[in-house]
Amino acid sequence: MKNKDDIRQRIKKARSRQQLSANEFIDGIRKGDRMILGKAITLIESTHPEHQSLGHEIVEKCLPFANASFRLGITGVPGVGKSTFIESLGLHVIQQGHRLAVLAIDPTSDMTKGSILGDKTRMLHLSSHDKAFIRPSPAGKSLGGVARKTREVVILCEAAGYDQIFIETVGVGQSETAVHSMTDFFLLLLLPGGGDELQGIKRGIVEMADLIAVNKSDTNPLLAKKAKQAYRNAVHLFPQKESKWTVKTLLCSALQQEGLSEIWEQIRSYQDFTQSNGYFVAKRKLQAKYWFEETIHSGLMQLFQHDTNIKNAIPRLEAAVSEGKMSPFLAAEQLLGIFRGNMDENSTNS
Repeated sequence: MKNKDDIRQRIKKARSRQQLSANEFIDGIRKGDRMILGKAITLIESTHPEHQSLGHEIVEKCLPFANASFRLGITGVPGVGKSTFIESLGLHVIQQGHRLAVLAIDPTSDMTKGSILGDKTRMLHLSSHDKAFIRPSPAGKSLGGVARKTREVVILCEAAGYDQIFIETVGVGQSETAVHSMTDFFLLLLLPGGGDELQGIKRGIVEMADLIAVNKSDTNPLLAKKAKQAYRNAVHLFPQKESKWTVKTLLCSALQQEGLSEIWEQIRSYQDFTQSNGYFVAKRKLQAKYWFEETIHSGLMQLFQHDTNIKNAIPRLEAAVSEGKMSPFLAAEQLLGIFRGNMDENSTNS
């Protein structure tokens, strides 16, 4: 038993010696070392306190080199061909002289870490390109936590010199809102299904879109054109966007690499348009404020949920609420009262 403990201690010490310092991480990231960038992202994703502390230090030191990229959010209905689209558009962007990082948000799978792991095997050309970096999302139960980590990963990728960031929504639902809150441009991919398909998509997601692209238009050109017109008519029913940008609907075939240059031209036009009218910078500032507040809310919720007295009181209060003996509002107030009492007690003791 003693020998096993000695071995564990030696392994632990060896691992600690292998750990890079924050400055060594920064140096490697700035030099474009993808292995060091990957290790730094792993620290951000880790739940270990020491790893998180080092990860946060790396992020803070990367901030002076961040914000130099264009962040593109990509979402789409199941089967729309996001993987093929991302690879085709990504290769097109790289051909224009850019460096590209592809990230994903998917809090649904603890086992697969999000479907982009499978996408990497399908995006063979892009994943093997020396000017591309593809990273799956840190899977977890909290969308807010996953999204916050993804936003920190964006900062690291920008510091590594990736001037184009694609953020894909892997999950369906709230992940679109999370991606929209950290990107400059939001692209919605749809199939040649016409107006019927649009009815099955949340209005909020369509309203977030800065461009709608009907993919797989080569499979049925006539149906694709009808779908394009239906989507265009639907978009015109929405109020004008804050950016004053007019949302367009385009056709494309990622598999045949058709329509990609037109899509990229629209994205570049949007960047020029919003930078000239001040919306680009204003949106970035609002997003920074949003994540500032979101991080505070997340931290307070963690403190609340991990409080021992709160844990002990929740089963009793939940039972009272479910049995109709207490309103959910009074139960919540009692929990908050317990939490405030604990905070006051801790403040007095300190």
